[in-house]
Amino acid sequence: MSVKKPDEEFPFIPRIINPAKIEKAVILSAETRIRESSQILNENMPWIKTEIFSSPQSVSRIKSGQLTVFLFDDTALPLVDSDRIRKNNPGCVVILLSANPYIHCSPPQLAKTRYPYSAKADLIFAYSITSLVPPLIITSVVRAAEDLINIRKSSKVRRFIFLVVDDEPRWLSQFLPTLYTIIGQRADVMITRTYEETLSFLFGVKDESRIDRDEYQTLGHGDDVVCLIADIFFPKGPVLNSDAGRDLVRLITRYYPRIPIIIASKAKEAEDFKNEAFLLPKGDQGSLQKLKDYIYDHSGMGVLLMSDKNGRELQRIKNIQGLYRTLSAAEKTTKSGQELRRIMENYGQKDKFSTWLYMHSYGELGDILRPIRSQGRPLIKLLKSHLKKEILRLNATPLTMDGIKVFNLDELLKVLRTISPDILRPFSDNDIISSWLDRKGYSELAEELRPIHGRGAKLSETLIAVIERWQKACARGGRSSRFFQKPKPGGR
Repeated sequence: MSVKKPDEEFPFIPRIINPAKIEKAVILSAETRIRESSQILNENMPWIKTEIFSSPQSVSRIKSGQLTVFLFDDTALPLVDSDRIRKNNPGCVVILLSANPYIHCSPPQLAKTRYPYSAKADLIFAYSITSLVPPLIITSVVRAAEDLINIRKSSKVRRFIFLVVDDEPRWLSQFLPTLYTIIGQRADVMITRTYEETLSFLFGVKDESRIDRDEYQTLGHGDDVVCLIADIFFPKGPVLNSDAGRDLVRLITRYYPRIPIIIASKAKEAEDFKNEAFLLPKGDQGSLQKLKDYIYDHSGMGVLLMSDKNGRELQRIKNIQGLYRTLSAAEKTTKSGQELRRIMENYGQKDKFSTWLYMHSYGELGDILRPIRSQGRPLIKLLKSHLKKEILRLNATPLTMDGIKVFNLDELLKVLRTISPDILRPFSDNDIISSWLDRKGYSELAEELRPIHGRGAKLSETLIAVIERWQKACARGGRSSRFFQKPKPGGR
């Protein structure tokens, strides 16, 4: 069925999390499994050229104009000149993959004292030949390096960051593969290991008394954080096992109440936070699905969860059409309408609307709505006005692939069947197709496509098969067929 193209078009600006890509991975290691993990990198991150070296002197002399990650084990890192490496390779990241049990479970201060070479690394991860085998963690390790590069570059593009606070490399190696599986290419991960390092990242200061109450959002990266995942016990000043997590939760609640908090700890003290955070017992595999649900429901990545002050779930909004209908219900003079207005005022004050819109590729709309602090019906009216404009643009916002404009699923399938896999891969790797589908209202289809990566004909075939299955669901009158509803005349 042919579809009439709109008279006016609006550009689709994809939300690319990491515009700077690591181009080279340099490996110097005596451990065979680390060297063999280069094959995994070639499969999972095919844009990276991997080079394996045997000489510390050769690695120390490398001078590259490409963004590079250097991967060393406990034998190699003491032998290289890390200062020279950083000078010759601006923006690079130096990683220690450690098999040392002491480094696995020690805060950075203790590890540095006993094993000074550990201080040379930007990031430290634990590995072992029995459980944390290098091929299973290497992709997450390099992805963490790429995230760090992009966060350091302070891109003008709004960032979306999961802040992970824990001083033990062993747990980071266990947890990051799970976290990246959940968030895909929709957010970065920043790792901090001390209270002072965390304050510096969030607020631009190393002491709570120096937080600027007027300028804190511009001095640190806290405004870019969409979720905090923290242990309770980690170093604060000279106290290496302090309960600094308590102070961190207090500051986040005060300055960034929109940020959901996950306490990752098996300690009995974790129960003290059960009303403020999601509790994730370390090592509990049974909690992982609940973790994914919590992240999707509270970080803006999934539905917009509407809950009352007691935490009772009222609505799960999947797209801006659903948000528009909820706003219409909030205009009513009924008791439920009044309750919805109160909830929306609270959400507006905590920036929950804008965070959700940013995460679903409505950056411009998020920027418009963010400063709004109206209340009651004026707030609802204003929100509806902006949402209506955006909804009316949906069918006039094409995805451009290889110079071809795509307006709907039929056209997307046609392009996928003809486009070169090499041209297609960046659209998949950078979450561009899923972001466009998200904007169009196909949020569930977008989520199904997000984990799909690869290269060659297999990538094209997989994407086509998933979309064809969704098309058939639409034809049968499934729920996805309702996603393109527009506002009724008059805004009701």
